[in-house]
Amino acid sequence: MQGIKRRITYVFFYELITLTIISTAFFFFSDSDATHAASLGVITVVLAIVWNFIFNWIFEQWESTLKTRGRNLGRRILHALGFEIGFIAITLPLFAWWLGITMIEAFWLDVGLTLFFMFFTFVYAWAFDRIFGLPLSAQ
Repeated sequence: MQGIKRRITYVFFYELITLTIISTAFFFFSDSDATHAASLGVITVVLAIVWNFIFNWIFEQWESTLKTRGRNLGRRILHALGFEIGFIAITLPLFAWWLGITMIEAFWLDVGLTLFFMFFTFVYAWAFDRIFGLPLSAQ
């Protein structure tokens, strides 16, 4: 599977799983009711979808310029770190405002979620490539 079909499939399943996890986390780790927590979950997922498309396009453009093909451990770690660090920059002010917490509290919430999702992203991307094959940029 290649191109836009690959990106849509990747993002759809990733964000479906993420929405469930993040809405549950916002509900249990904040004073928010279920609707408020789920709303933030949906907003976060929409932002993640947009960021995911942008980041993966940039990453694959860069990857296609490399002489070494395939996705080794180092490249997968770089992919996960790049995505999550960029996403923290996007979500940090949103979490502080939506949850009515300080930027420091939002930072630690974001760090906790990021650590979890870095691991999740690494495992998910590896499993996705095993199921659907590598993109052309890595072949």
